[in-house]
Amino acid sequence: MSTNQRALAAADKQYIVHPHTVVGQPPEPLIIERGEGALVWDVDGKEYVDGTCGLWQCAVGHGRRELADVAAEQMAKLEFYPSFWDYSNEPAIRLAERLVQLSPEGLNKVFFTNGGSEGTETAIKLARLAHHANGQPERTVILSRESAYHGVSAVSLAATGMPAMKEGFGPQPDGFVHLSVPHARKIGPNATDVLVAELEETIERIGADKIAAFIGEPVLGVGGMVPPPDGYWPRVAEVLRKHGILLILDEIVTAFGRTGYWFAAERYGVTPDLLVTAKGLSSGYIPMGAVLIGDQVIRMAHGATFWHGFTYNGHPVGAAVSLANLDIIEREGLPARAQHIGTLMLEALKPLPDLPEVVEVRGVGLALGIEFDGIDAAAIAASCREDGVIVRAGIGRIVLSPPLVITEGQADAICTALEKHITAAVQK
Repeated sequence: MSTNQRALAAADKQYIVHPHTVVGQPPEPLIIERGEGALVWDVDGKEYVDGTCGLWQCAVGHGRRELADVAAEQMAKLEFYPSFWDYSNEPAIRLAERLVQLSPEGLNKVFFTNGGSEGTETAIKLARLAHHANGQPERTVILSRESAYHGVSAVSLAATGMPAMKEGFGPQPDGFVHLSVPHARKIGPNATDVLVAELEETIERIGADKIAAFIGEPVLGVGGMVPPPDGYWPRVAEVLRKHGILLILDEIVTAFGRTGYWFAAERYGVTPDLLVTAKGLSSGYIPMGAVLIGDQVIRMAHGATFWHGFTYNGHPVGAAVSLANLDIIEREGLPARAQHIGTLMLEALKPLPDLPEVVEVRGVGLALGIEFDGIDAAAIAASCREDGVIVRAGIGRIVLSPPLVITEGQADAICTALEKHITAAVQK
């Protein structure tokens, strides 16, 4: 470790409290200095293949000069002005128009946010407001799922189905009910039938006249990159529609090409009433998110005041960068590339379940997961990092979400490192 690295690491541990770390026990930081494509380098110049996209977000890869240039140009012209009330700006208007053109049919309005937690909060508030304005103010309950991750603000955390993330934060907001995780292997044969029956029983027990919306990730992300059972989403949407319950799709991770489609909603043949995006919208070059709003929600909420917003709603620099980012995704065919490289990675990792401690290898596009039984995933991730490969460890699993621009050789390096260190862990 260089003198500079040691000095920066010491300052990091002294001054910064990192997300998802133990208070008062700061970890030794990996200080990333620069990136290009699917590669990043630390301050000592060591190269890593980025198998996580940071936090799922960097679809077009690191170090895209054209995005930096767009940001600088927009900052010089108009760095910021609010979008509250009747104020607006051209980049935000153009981005909203582009998102409507790209999105599933019927999603014709956009509310901008700064990120995923804000998007979840916005969608849930809109769902409740729509019912309230439609003469059903008692419809406030939100259905979610176990193992779901929807954010860490008060409302989005209540929707999240991970109890450990709620410990120590006191009472959670009322009105959230969590259904079983849609995991075909764990539920067994006829998983979709089982899950739909549970949904119908839950609606009957609570009363459809009390339920505002159902929120779900098309593919569980933090929960392990778990794809839904066959036919799950169209069946769920049908039940919800029958009972007048709105469907919120959390596409914070899956939107903008990661699953091989612009939106996972297209992949699974379902049109939501509200669709939450962030991360890949700007590829992380600037905090930016958007909630796409369906016509039904707008009709229901017509005439109601939406007392909700964030200082940086419709940020002109974020919108300009996002427009350029969407241009790159389209021009370079990154959704199709995600499907191609993801298929290659799944094939390369296919032998791993032959090891008794490897329960499952799964994936949708460039969203992949490896589930373990009795292996320390954090230790595997640490060993991969020593070999210049960054992967994300959860409890009993590794998840992968590399930039969509990753090369076949870089993808192979990730798979080779994982196979090496998972095999070594099994043989201990």
